[in-house]
Amino acid sequence: MIAVLGFYSVNKKKPVKVMVEIKKILFPCDLMKNASKILPYVLSVSEKYNSMIYLLHVVEGLSKWDGGFYDSHSSMDVYQKKALKRAEACMDKLCKEQLQNCPNFQKRRVSGDPATEILKTIDSEGIDLVIMGTHGRKGLDHTIFGSVAENVMKKSSVPVLVINPYKIR
Repeated sequence: MIAVLGFYSVNKKKPVKVMVEIKKILFPCDLMKNASKILPYVLSVSEKYNSMIYLLHVVEGLSKWDGGFYDSHSSMDVYQKKALKRAEACMDKLCKEQLQNCPNFQKRRVSGDPATEILKTIDSEGIDLVIMGTHGRKGLDHTIFGSVAENVMKKSSVPVLVINPYKIR
């Protein structure tokens, strides 16, 4: 069974019903405490449309922080491997605690630039909707760290629902 979201187009002659399928939902998360505030929204949409959830965590690539100061990248590689291993443990915990009743999910952890990896996953997996959180950074923090959510929204080929976990009651 494929669930769809219905929209109506106003036509002077006759209303036309346009159906949108939401079969695959991407939930990129940073595995922080706030991910658990966003997950109920992801689960609700998934249940409503019988969608597959793609849980994605991106370990930010460390090469951009290197700046060429090190001759050997071996210490960075070790750190990267540890970060990926820790991310997998955190994802397993999140899945065990909050996705145990969800039959339709896949998890993936990758390394790289978060916005780039999210956009790659949208294309490679044929994602229909992205539901993600934002840190709500402003001012200098936003200038320095940028906004992954903002980049994804601007460049995504599919709709993006952004939730600010700090504003959820």
